[in-house]
Amino acid sequence: MTLSFEAASERPGVEIRDRIERRTYTVGTSGPVSPTPADTDEFRFPVDAAVAVTTETVTLPTFVATYVRGAAGRMQLEVGNETDRRLPSGRYDVELCAPMKLYLAVEGPMTVTATDDGIRFAFESATTVRVGARSHHERPAVTVTTTEDPRDVMAAFSTLGSALKTTSPERSFPTLRGHPPLVELGDELAIPDALDVPETGVRIELPPDRGHACVAAPLAFYLGARQVPVDDGSAPRIVTDEGFAYDLDGPRGFEEEVARTLKQTFFLDCVTRTEGYYPVTLHEREAIEPAVELDFADLYDRSLAERLEAYLSVPFEVVEEYVPTWKLTTHVEPTPENVASVPFLVDDLAVVRTPAARQTTHRAVASSGELTRDGDFTRSSSESGGTRPVVEPEGTDSVEQAWLGDHAPVDASKATPTAFRNRLAQETDAGDIEISVVCNDTAMDEERDIAAEVYGSRESLPFDVTVHRDLRTDELREVLAEETAFLHYIGHIDDSGFECADGHLDAADVESVGVEAFVLNACQSYDQGMELIDAGSVGGVVTLSDVINSGAVRVGKTMVRLLNRGFPLRAALSIAQSRSIVGNQYIVVGDGNLDVVQTESGSAFLCVVETGDGDGEKRSDDEFEVTLRSYVSGDGGIGGFFRPRFGESDDYRLTSGDHGPFTMTREELGTTLAMENLPMKVDGEFTWSNAFDADEI
Repeated sequence: MTLSFEAASERPGVEIRDRIERRTYTVGTSGPVSPTPADTDEFRFPVDAAVAVTTETVTLPTFVATYVRGAAGRMQLEVGNETDRRLPSGRYDVELCAPMKLYLAVEGPMTVTATDDGIRFAFESATTVRVGARSHHERPAVTVTTTEDPRDVMAAFSTLGSALKTTSPERSFPTLRGHPPLVELGDELAIPDALDVPETGVRIELPPDRGHACVAAPLAFYLGARQVPVDDGSAPRIVTDEGFAYDLDGPRGFEEEVARTLKQTFFLDCVTRTEGYYPVTLHEREAIEPAVELDFADLYDRSLAERLEAYLSVPFEVVEEYVPTWKLTTHVEPTPENVASVPFLVDDLAVVRTPAARQTTHRAVASSGELTRDGDFTRSSSESGGTRPVVEPEGTDSVEQAWLGDHAPVDASKATPTAFRNRLAQETDAGDIEISVVCNDTAMDEERDIAAEVYGSRESLPFDVTVHRDLRTDELREVLAEETAFLHYIGHIDDSGFECADGHLDAADVESVGVEAFVLNACQSYDQGMELIDAGSVGGVVTLSDVINSGAVRVGKTMVRLLNRGFPLRAALSIAQSRSIVGNQYIVVGDGNLDVVQTESGSAFLCVVETGDGDGEKRSDDEFEVTLRSYVSGDGGIGGFFRPRFGESDDYRLTSGDHGPFTMTREELGTTLAMENLPMKVDGEFTWSNAFDADEI
C-alpha cells in the first residue's frame, strides 16, 4: 500500500506517509492513540486508505488550506490564520491540503482555532475521528496499443480523456486529473474494452499526421475530446455536437492557437469552479469578472461543451495577463518512437510544440583540468578536446522547457521515454529519505561540507544522509546500485566515466541503478547522467561541458538548498543557473518534475524584493516592493491555489508565476519572512530569508 498510518513517535498523534512520493505529515492528538483501519466509503471525497482514532483534539503542525463541509457537502467554514469558530453538533468533513490530500470525518460540536503556525480542532469530549488520505501518485489504468499510422495514433490519443475524474470545472485541480493511459507501438490498434472515455460531445478535427496529433493531445485530454482525421484540407478546428466550431489555425499558427485555447479553457474553469465546492475569493476572478460577459454561477452547471463555447467567446487578450504562467512547454519530434511519451506530457498538462527547424550547433566539451589564470580550476581531468552536438529550442513563456528528441538541448531539459517509465516503476519505500553525498576530490570539500550540512536539516522529515569520500570504483558502483532517493556527486567526470581513487567507473557498465534522482556536479557529466537514466534513474542535473570549480560550487550550493526546500529539479536549476557564469552549462536530464522532499507550504516560492521605485530612485526607508514567484511542486500540477502571506489581501491566487507586487513595510516584511526560509532576490542579489535582515537595507 502506498499510504501508511502509524502512531507518531515524537508526540501523541498519527504519522501519515506516502511511501512512493516520500511525503510525511503528522496529525497531533490529545494523547497517545492506536490507529485502526476505517472504511474509506465514510468520506465524501475519494481516499486511498483511512484509520480511526479517539481523541479530544486534532492539531496540525503547520497552517494549510482547510475547508469544513456539513452533512450536505456545503461549505461551513474556510479556515483562515485568525479563525476561532465553534460549530454546533453535526457531521463534518474537513479537507486538509497537506503534502498528501487528507480528510477528517467527525460528528459532534467542534471548535476550530487557527494561527500562522497551525490549526486546532477541539471536541467537547473524546470523539472518534476518521482520518483518510489520498496519494498524489497516479499510475495509468491501462495501455493502448497503436501502429505508426497517424490515424491510429489519433485514435489512441482520443482515449487520454478517460483519466479525467470529472468533466466539471473541478478537473482544473491536478488531483482530479488522473494519469492518462499508456500508449505503446505495436502491429495493430488495440483499445481495451474497459476504457471509459467520457462523452463530452467535443471533437478536434485535424489533418492525419503525427505532428498535429501530438500538439493537440493535451487539449484533447483536457476537453475529453476525440481526435478526428480530416482529409479535405480544411483547417484544424474544435467542433461540438451542438454545432459550435472554433478555428485552431488562426494568424498565429496552429500550435500557438492550441496552446492559447488550452490555457484559456483551463483558466476559466479555475474561475468557474469557485461556484462549486471551493467558493473562495480568487484574485484572478476579481480581476477578470468586470471585463467578461460570463455568468460563472450559470456556467458551473452547464455541460463541458456549453462552457467551452462560452469561454471561447472571450478574446484571449482579455484574460492573458491573469492566466498562470504555464509550467512546461515540451518540444517533441513527432517520430513514432516519441508517441509513447505523449501521455506523460499530457499528465503534466504541458504545451506541446514540434521543432520548427532543426537548429544543431556544436559546443566544446572537453579540456584539461589545469588551473585557470586566477588560480581556479575546471572539474575536468581529461586532456582531450572535442565538441558535442546540441540543439537550441525556440524560447517560450513557460516556466520550464523540455526537449524530446535527438541530441542535448540548450536552456531546456532533456526528456526521455525511459525516465518517464522509470518513475512509474517506483516501488514503495518503507524507510527514511536516503541521500548520498559523494566527493571524490578533496579540493572540492567546500561543496561537500555544505551538502552534508543542508541535506536532511528539515527536522520534521525523516532523512538518512551518508557522506562518502574518495570512493574506489567498486564502492561507487555499490552506491549507485543502492535504493537511494538522491545522489549528489562532486568530483571529476570525463570520457572514461566517474574518476575514482583507483581508476574510472563508466555508468554504462553498471547494470542496474537504484538512485532515483541525482546532481552530477562535474565537467561534461551529460553522458554519464544519461547512462544512469537508462539504468533506472528518473531524473538528474548534469553539465554539457567543462565548468570552473568556483562556479560549480555556487551552482551546487544553491541546488542543495533549493532541493532541500522542496523545489523540483527543473525549477531549482532555473534559479541556481543565475548564480554563476557557468550556469548555462547545466541542464536536467530525464523527468525534471521530480523533487527530493516535500515543500513546507505546498508550493515552492521565490521572494523578489525591490528597494527602488523602478526609475532608479530609492523608496521610502520603510517601504519595499515585494513580488512572490510560485512554482508548481513536484507532486502537484498546474491548477492549485494558495493564499499569499504578503500584503493585506486574503484572496487566493492560482499557483505558478509572479504575484504582486505587494507594498510592505520593513516590519511586515521581516515578520512574514520569519515564517519560512525562502530563497530571495533583493535588488537582484540572491540570498535566503533566514540570512536577510530588513533593518540592514
